[in-house]
Amino acid sequence: MIFVGAMIVVLLFDVIILGRRPHVPSNRETGTALGFYVGLAVAFGIYVWVVGGHQLGGEFFAGWLTEYSLSVDNLFIFIIIMANLKVPRMYQQYALLVGIVIALILRAIFIMLGAQAIEAWSWVFYIFGAFLIYTAVKLAMENLSDDDEEDEGESKLIKFVQRVLPFTESWEHGKKMRAVENGKRVFTPMLLVILALGMTDLLFALDSIPAIFGLTQDPFLVLMANIFALMGLRQLYFLIGNLLQKLVYLGIGLAVLLAFIGVKLIFHAMHVNELPFLNNGEPFLWAPEIPIWLSLTMIVGILGITTVASLIKSGRDARQREREQLELDEVSTTGFYGRDDQSDPQVSDPGDPSGR
Repeated sequence: MIFVGAMIVVLLFDVIILGRRPHVPSNRETGTALGFYVGLAVAFGIYVWVVGGHQLGGEFFAGWLTEYSLSVDNLFIFIIIMANLKVPRMYQQYALLVGIVIALILRAIFIMLGAQAIEAWSWVFYIFGAFLIYTAVKLAMENLSDDDEEDEGESKLIKFVQRVLPFTESWEHGKKMRAVENGKRVFTPMLLVILALGMTDLLFALDSIPAIFGLTQDPFLVLMANIFALMGLRQLYFLIGNLLQKLVYLGIGLAVLLAFIGVKLIFHAMHVNELPFLNNGEPFLWAPEIPIWLSLTMIVGILGITTVASLIKSGRDARQREREQLELDEVSTTGFYGRDDQSDPQVSDPGDPSGR
């Protein structure tokens, strides 16, 4: 509880002190804060490793890396929400802070419910595993598809709220969610942003909590991994927001990662099976227990390969676009058939009677 209290204090400091003034944070500000939060997570993981042993230490690092990678994937959705709702950059920091607080509250609730469910019914691991495999397939299909579809649930919610409540499209009221315009009380676009971020946080919490329970069943480590994964997310948004577009294979990598954890959960469920209609309620003795060192190796390997492959693909595409642009510039300069005929002194003018 001491660690949780300390992290909440640090988070409140970030929310109340660092984020109280609407502004676009500098690279130095974001880099310093991000380095501080990542350093805290690594220090905590080393502490758990030394005090609790390599098993618990490995579980924390595996859970933290998984939750952090899923949180980075959240940033893609955050960027789309900010762009669609035309949020001024100076107010994006505040919106992200509120979104992170909502995410922490939702994940804390899901962690408590998940821990109680696991303790009461071991067959819950079957449900978690099947859900993660389904999510992995869905995520892979979305990333392999060329369609860039907007989240239907989120879009319908926003449209419904805009239809039933009076809204203004102006951002002149800043962070306020309600304001007065022409003598009437109206809601501001900031409320729409908060609702969109809250809906996104809810959907991602449904994915991330089963994933980390596949790596550790310690509720304390699950909570701390989620707190550390969310801390610094705001700074990461501003520091590498544009670079996120280069991680073109991140979705595929996360799909593979979730599928791996889903299979691990099902193997664990089979190992502790109590369902009477499966193997007469007896554990499947042949079902392997995937050790934490293998899980950690898979996580690091998948994320590393995904990142390197994404950067190679993005660099190749950028060079291809540059070559195509150079070709277009050359065509616009010389003409589609080469040099402009009218500029060639060797070509005679048909209207010249001398034939020269």
